[in-house]
Amino acid sequence: MLQGISFWFHNTAAGEFLLTMLISMIPVAELRAGVPAGVAMGLPIPAALLAGVMGNMLPVPFVILFIRRVFKWVRVHLPRLGGVVDRLERRAYERMNSKSIVRWQAWGLLLFVAIPLPGTGAWTGSLIAALMDLRLKNAVPVIFLGVVIAGLIMTALTYGVTAVL
Repeated sequence: MLQGISFWFHNTAAGEFLLTMLISMIPVAELRAGVPAGVAMGLPIPAALLAGVMGNMLPVPFVILFIRRVFKWVRVHLPRLGGVVDRLERRAYERMNSKSIVRWQAWGLLLFVAIPLPGTGAWTGSLIAALMDLRLKNAVPVIFLGVVIAGLIMTALTYGVTAVL
């Protein structure tokens, strides 16, 4: 059974697209890993970019809407993980309190999400939006635009690497 699933993921366009989406949903990896992985599996570059953006955006509204409740629940019911939650919040507040994000809010958040470096991206951007109490209708388009820009940067880097090879 697992062999059949693995075959489907790696030998069909739909499987490669879905696997690229799943990789792009992983915090930290996001589309920085998803787009190159999709291209490496054989997806055409536009399909890898689309799958990466879709996968990276899927968790965004859920993070914005529920992360504070999840953190509160973890602190109450899993106190041993409270330190992890505190560290995540502290890191998000540190990034949020950078001059560009506080001063420019939406533009700062856009730039933060758009630069494909470790510690930036849709997950952290969504956490920052939640901590800034940005409304979903205001935060999602900004994060989406940042994800698209990051995806285009990763696509260009991936295309450059594959063109050299």
